[in-house]
Amino acid sequence: MGGHSNKQVKDDNVKRHATRTISASGLLLSVMRWTFLIISISYLLYTSILLLPNHGKECSPNLTKQKHISHINSTPAHSSFYAEEQTPHLETPPSRRFETQLKHIVFGIASSASLWEQRKQYMRQWWRPKEMRGVVWVDKPVRRHRRNEVLPEVRISGNTSRFPYTNRRGRRSALRISRVVSETLRLGLKDVRWFVMGDDDTVFVVENLVRVLDKYDHRQMYYVGSSSESHVQNIAFSYGMAYGGGGFAISYPLAKALEKMQDRCLKRYPGLYGSDDRIQACMAELGLPLTREPGFHQYDVHGNLLGLLSAHPVAPLVSLHHIDVVDPIFPGMSRVNALHHFFESVKHDSASIIQQSICYAKKQKWSISISWGYAVQVIRGIISPRELEMPSRTFLNWHRRADYTGYAFNTRPVTKHPCQKPFIFYVSSVRYDRSRRQTVSIYSRQKVRYPQCQWKMPSPSMIDTIVVFKRPDTLRWHNSPRRDCCKIFPSRSTTLHLSVGRCGDGEITEL
Repeated sequence: MGGHSNKQVKDDNVKRHATRTISASGLLLSVMRWTFLIISISYLLYTSILLLPNHGKECSPNLTKQKHISHINSTPAHSSFYAEEQTPHLETPPSRRFETQLKHIVFGIASSASLWEQRKQYMRQWWRPKEMRGVVWVDKPVRRHRRNEVLPEVRISGNTSRFPYTNRRGRRSALRISRVVSETLRLGLKDVRWFVMGDDDTVFVVENLVRVLDKYDHRQMYYVGSSSESHVQNIAFSYGMAYGGGGFAISYPLAKALEKMQDRCLKRYPGLYGSDDRIQACMAELGLPLTREPGFHQYDVHGNLLGLLSAHPVAPLVSLHHIDVVDPIFPGMSRVNALHHFFESVKHDSASIIQQSICYAKKQKWSISISWGYAVQVIRGIISPRELEMPSRTFLNWHRRADYTGYAFNTRPVTKHPCQKPFIFYVSSVRYDRSRRQTVSIYSRQKVRYPQCQWKMPSPSMIDTIVVFKRPDTLRWHNSPRRDCCKIFPSRSTTLHLSVGRCGDGEITEL
């Protein structure tokens, strides 16, 4: 009995020990489970906090619908439907802009006492006295402006007699003109981001100048402009040089660096011809390349600019030059009146001025090229967009030669076939229809004699007037560059109605 009792006591002790062991293991397992659960919940909450704000931003699309474009007078009723279809609801992509405004730009205009009285009439077309800052630099005193004159201040350039000049074909005035930016900087004007140089016969579209410069960080060094249209001129001077007649822009930090070294730099290049090649030589010493913007135009050509203005690059028009050299941009007008007429279109949609659109009247077999705010050309036959986007050679190169190899871009010949002579319609008026939020531009056919054509197809001579509807697109250059698309409305009258606007999804210029 005693042995059995001792054995039972031992068994009870073993059982109690096992029970305590199991309880401890269960407690440990429970603690581990609760710890894992708390960590998991904390991670999920933390992740949700990070993700929810971004999700909220992405889920707030702009669903506002634009109103239909309606017709005027005899415009077909379905024109309203197409206009909405043609203006897709595209979100402007995020882009790094620097909010540069006109007030941040100072102009330095190179002129002379002998030319200023004549050339200032061009400057009146684009200068805004209450919005813009700048100085006209001349070599001698000129007659003072009238009190109500809408022109910038005129100053006399500093003495340049200490600088050597040895080029036999050029003029010493190049030294004076090359220092325009430095002398303008020394005036100590406040809140300046950019200095823009031009000649007294340079015409700026200032809204587009601001759009171009707003792309660049004015706190960095930039030398912005373009080369000549003449291949020969670029070879003689430099493809890396901004031509001063077309205008160029220098950021404030670069202007400061240039001013510090320019006088020393000028003494090292006595044999150069002009002012802009001297500036480019100093830029080379500073290590600054040219930042090209195709909207600056030197226009080293002679004759009719129709070919160039009707097939402008897909880029904002910034400047025109050599107004005294080329023909008036509208036939039958003086140069000044033609510029004034041109700027009436600029006022309504500066971003889209002379931007090209191409479409086809397939029933009549016509090719139509629109240069908005300037001219519309209607041509018999189907000509591909690849050809139409090339300027036709309505002009001669700087040396007055009809040499297609003399240009720094592709051109196409003016057709000699009597049936393919373009029917040209120049803009006669532009107005803004507030109720329909669109511009209405009217183009009238040029009254010239057209050759006889034997082709069996309708003649564009049956059209007297072209009406183009377009919504202003001030933000078009915030998007990737693309030609506008256009649509032809059916018409039985002598007026052709077109609509121009941003291309829709899948819309192309199809032959």
